Amino acid sequence: MVIMTWKTLLNDYLDYLKIERGLSENTIINYRLDVEKLMAFLDENNYNITAITIDRYTVLEFVYQVSKLSESSSQARIISGLRGFFDYLIFEKYREDSPMSLIESPKSGTKIPDILTLEEVDNIIDSFDSEDALGYRNKNIIECLYSCGLRVSELVELKISNIYYKESVILVHGKGNKERFVPIDELTLTNIKTYIEDYRIKHSKEGKSEDVLFLNRRGNKLTRIMIYTIVKDIVAKLRLAKNISPHTFRHSFATHLLENGADLRSIQQLLGHENIVTTERYMHIDNSFLKDIVNKYHPRA
Repeated sequence: MVIMTWKTLLNDYLDYLKIERGLSENTIINYRLDVEKLMAFLDENNYNITAITIDRYTVLEFVYQVSKLSESSSQARIISGLRGFFDYLIFEKYREDSPMSLIESPKSGTKIPDILTLEEVDNIIDSFDSEDALGYRNKNIIECLYSCGLRVSELVELKISNIYYKESVILVHGKGNKERFVPIDELTLTNIKTYIEDYRIKHSKEGKSEDVLFLNRRGNKLTRIMIYTIVKDIVAKLRLAKNISPHTFRHSFATHLLENGADLRSIQQLLGHENIVTTERYMHIDNSFLKDIVNKYHPRA
């Protein structure tokens, strides 16, 4: 008889997320951490409670402790993760109800991210040393983040074989391993081709990374942390006052498209958002251009 410990049930849940729901590795890690935080709380307080017997009041005690140590967005993330875990236990008939019922996530206002102007994007791209192999690589990394609106996880997984020069598109593997084609402008495409032919070869080597587009100096695939470091270093060099991360270029990509007349459905497809509600958050950034559209196109304006 298999003892249904927290660890056993958690491992089963993670397998379910990977195999049945096809979630990305990073998303699965976050779900695991959410449950492990509850497990650590129970252990620290000597609660001998299983995932099958834990009640709402014990979970509330845990949520209260979390509320004292983290922001509302982090609290909401943990509550959402635990809700998914206990819903899975109900689905598998380990439990009849969820201890998360009636536990609401904290309300948090929409955080408006910093957006780069086109001039700021150009200054960042132009600041890299194009004569240096790594400098030219970093220049192309920023161009891809901004010109294609890629997530960092999508960028580091980008393959040479997924670049279609004739069609001017790249094949991107997004969240949940979902694929989408994203147009790429001719300038960025030309620079990538130059990087592959004249610069990348200095670091490439035979092996599992030979088809990966962006390589480190040892010929291996770049990590997400390395992309963050590249952006952090260039922001410090230019002394930009904005809070900028690799994701800022994706936000800027979507915002600039919206401000220039692109519709939300098209932007949703380009970003690989499953739900258009996610895309709509870009509407909260700057609505001044929407007033201009109404004034210009509405018949009674």
